[in-house]
Amino acid sequence: MNEFYLAMDLGGTSIKSALFTSDFSLVAENRLETNAHEGAEIVLKRMILSLNQLLASSQITPSQIKSLGVGVPGLLDRHAGISIFSPNFQNWENVPVAALLERELGIATFIDNDVRMNLYGECQFGSGQDKKNVVLLTLGTGLGAGVMIDGNVLYGTTGSVGEIGHMNMYRQGRECRCGSSGCLGRYVSALGLLRTVREKIQAGQQSILSEWVNHDLTQLTAQQVSKAYDEKDSVALAAFKETGEILGFGLANVINLYNPETIIIGGGMSAAGERLLATTRETVSAHALQLSQATCNIVLASLGDAAGMYGAAFYAKRESS
Repeated sequence: MNEFYLAMDLGGTSIKSALFTSDFSLVAENRLETNAHEGAEIVLKRMILSLNQLLASSQITPSQIKSLGVGVPGLLDRHAGISIFSPNFQNWENVPVAALLERELGIATFIDNDVRMNLYGECQFGSGQDKKNVVLLTLGTGLGAGVMIDGNVLYGTTGSVGEIGHMNMYRQGRECRCGSSGCLGRYVSALGLLRTVREKIQAGQQSILSEWVNHDLTQLTAQQVSKAYDEKDSVALAAFKETGEILGFGLANVINLYNPETIIIGGGMSAAGERLLATTRETVSAHALQLSQATCNIVLASLGDAAGMYGAAFYAKRESS
């Protein structure tokens, strides 16, 4: 009998589920809106719905599934299968995700942080293949990171290794939901970039972006800023330069601390590519330790938004073997 693995990447806006063979060939995938604003109970129901739809469309029964891997944002106890807290969901504290899914589906379930699942995915099947010292950053709504050193993914005492997004870049800067201020993720993220653009326009700088959103700056998107950059808009050019520079200082610290051979940039904002990374590379070159930076490549993730699903499948197979 063929053996299959289920994988899920639980996001703030979408639930991505996939079915894989034992050699990690993708059989099928399913995507649903998370409906995070409706609370934990609804999110859990939609997770189960997503997996049931996937199994039904693939004509696979739960008895054919060896295990399920789930990437969950936020703090968690992966050994107990409990999601302790996630900033993406309302009324979400100490949720026994693994136990609930096992009870509903009858499938052994293993959870880990969503960014580490991305790291597993890229290191096994993407831009980190054959590398042993890798730091992955996901630049999306916020900034997440995972760290692999000497072939081992690092966790730490509370599973919090790699909170690079909360590296303090300014003694007193933009307030962060973590309770501190000046955190890297408040500047280097889609929301951070948009805030930088809005601050410049509100300070009186002229930009084509204002016209594109009829002067309603709350409607701006990171994609629009990239487009304005390509049209040589001065605000977009300056915003990307500042954001790339701050990311460069952050990555200089990362290189000095972890000595990786590869830094992978993923997440939705990675689509900005060299608009962002050109300045980042210049800043790293000027400020990171020369020996360490000379052996470190900064590259883009290659699996796109499927990295978390591939990583969760790999994790499920490893944990259940």
